[in-house]
Amino acid sequence: MVLLLNNTATARDVFTKLKPDEQLIFYPALAQRVGADSWRVELHGCIFEPEPRRVMLALLRDTLELKDVELSPAEQKTFDARARLFLVDHERRKRVFIRLGAEGFSAGRTGADGKFSGRILLRDTTSLQQQTDSASVLPFKAVLASDDPRNIAGDIFLLEDEGVSIISDLDDTIKITEVRDRRATLRNTFLREFEPVPGMAEFYQTLARSKGVAFHYVSASPWQLYPPLADFIPAQGFPRGTFHLKEFRWKDRSFFSLFSNPEEYKLGVIEPLLKRFPNRRFLLIGDSGERDPEIYATLARKYPRQIERIYIRDVSDEPAEADRYGKTFANLPRTLWQVFREPAEIKVAPQ
Repeated sequence: MVLLLNNTATARDVFTKLKPDEQLIFYPALAQRVGADSWRVELHGCIFEPEPRRVMLALLRDTLELKDVELSPAEQKTFDARARLFLVDHERRKRVFIRLGAEGFSAGRTGADGKFSGRILLRDTTSLQQQTDSASVLPFKAVLASDDPRNIAGDIFLLEDEGVSIISDLDDTIKITEVRDRRATLRNTFLREFEPVPGMAEFYQTLARSKGVAFHYVSASPWQLYPPLADFIPAQGFPRGTFHLKEFRWKDRSFFSLFSNPEEYKLGVIEPLLKRFPNRRFLLIGDSGERDPEIYATLARKYPRQIERIYIRDVSDEPAEADRYGKTFANLPRTLWQVFREPAEIKVAPQ
């Protein structure tokens, strides 16, 4: 049996009212067990209308300092697709309804930024679960008008109170971005197909074979890039999981501000997961290009019982013996952290 959290109406009575040119995206939802057979689910997503005018693409290209860059046909196609994700009209005051199994739920109402969120309570989900990689997943669909042929789906990841959670950075940890190089970052983000770091997918698949493992992808990449990132993860062989990306609006800041204050942002995302699941063990995987070592060391000192291992991919030519790591991981067990260049160097994995 599946229950509505708020007993307002069922999907038979209501539906998500989308115009033909409006798009709805569901972000991966996280569910926490709240009883022997109950789960609390946090749903979230966005409704928007793409900006069709090419003049806006030209303006964005200028903003990104790509105006004088000669693009190949492939780069132009990639730029058009990625840039349009930033050039949208957000649709406010839209109520979103979903169907999970035979039951309907309200997933919330969109705000000024087109985002919506809502909580639902599920009971006895066994017959609805699908197993993918190491995760238990509940698929659901948007309830649309009877004459709307679109199939808009989402996933709910069920996270048990105990198990292993992999907190993974994206940029320069599993996806080549070259954040330390401004020009390269722009090209890798807007002009090129996302390229995986060699060997990392195989390492993650090894981790995924352990029972009770879940993946959480945490990045300063903006939510606007969720669609291509969501395609990148399974296409390159990485286990599926939840995403935790950064809020971003062009009128508020520049693209490169996304990479400022990573400690404040990532701590604000990871720490709530640690508090919410105090009995889970956590592996933290990042790179040396920015502040991942410092962020992860802070968490290891504050939550020593939960942080089981820290892996740092070296992209800054700083060996484990560098002063940076001596200071960063001072008074933490040397067996807790490892700096590596190639995933094959990694020696420890959860059992």
